[in-house]
Amino acid sequence: MTETPAPVHPPLVPALADRGALAMSEEQLRDWGLRFGRATHAPLLGTVSGELGAGKTTLVQAICTGYGVTEAVTSPTFALAHEYSAPRSPVHHLDLYRLERPDQLEELGWDELLTSRAVVLVEWPERAGDRLTGGHVTLSLQHLPGDPDRRLLYAGWHA
Repeated sequence: MTETPAPVHPPLVPALADRGALAMSEEQLRDWGLRFGRATHAPLLGTVSGELGAGKTTLVQAICTGYGVTEAVTSPTFALAHEYSAPRSPVHHLDLYRLERPDQLEELGWDELLTSRAVVLVEWPERAGDRLTGGHVTLSLQHLPGDPDRRLLYAGWHA
């Protein structure tokens, strides 16, 4: 019987969250992202999913700030990818919303990004199809029904 290697990162779930989900305001989401960024170390692949306007870029901005990125973090919707410098490693922020097919990931250097010693944060990860491998942190945001000022955050480890 072979042992399964331990993940590079243990499951990262919001503290005190019932079943890995936590309802929070934008301020609380930013605070959680800052703490997540401070606790993060490279290499890390993190996926951030959710409908339009759920707060994906807000969460990525907070994670980047917590990780040590000092420049303005903006959505790479049209460029598809931005790279930021941080003291511990580069941070790659990808937004796959405009991707039509997973094979277009080649143009972004997908395989190289996933094997680099960097933090890679991917919005709209479902657009990567089967090119998205296991071994990553999943973050998912949803609007909270009846409360437009709060979001549900689901976080966990996808082996």
